[in-house]
Amino acid sequence: MVEITPPQGPGQTIDVVDVLRIMRSIPHRYPFLLIDRMVDVVPATSAIGIKNVTINEPYFTGHFPGRPVMPGVLIIESMAQTAGALVVITLGPEAEGKVVYFMSIDGAKFRKPVMPGDQIRIHVTKERNRGPVWKFSAEAKVDGAVVAEAVITAMIMDRAEPI
Repeated sequence: MVEITPPQGPGQTIDVVDVLRIMRSIPHRYPFLLIDRMVDVVPATSAIGIKNVTINEPYFTGHFPGRPVMPGVLIIESMAQTAGALVVITLGPEAEGKVVYFMSIDGAKFRKPVMPGDQIRIHVTKERNRGPVWKFSAEAKVDGAVVAEAVITAMIMDRAEPI
């Protein structure tokens, strides 16, 4: 896999951020890493996270037997992971190893179910940030149709030591 290095300077687009860079940006791992790639990343502004939904996802065993549907809370989590990775990419290598924690979720709406075989494109756009607090509007789309939306607020902090 080719690692893409962000361009220097504000407002420049990063075409692709691969999963290895995402894993350096956020601490999530299987089975809770819910984005596979990011595209059209504009540091400090916006990004699109991509989640390829497969029948192999562990939650489909119980949600729902005979009619697998991705839980809405995990769609929201994929939005938060995309936003969190964008924050770390924006702040640069010194932010790697920090954690972006959820503070609030507002206006969450679910429009259509997400099923195995779907590819979710998670569009996040920074509304504002003050110090360590960042606020994003987010839309999850499948085949161009909005399946979920929310406004997410999060804070970047040093990672707590393991218990």
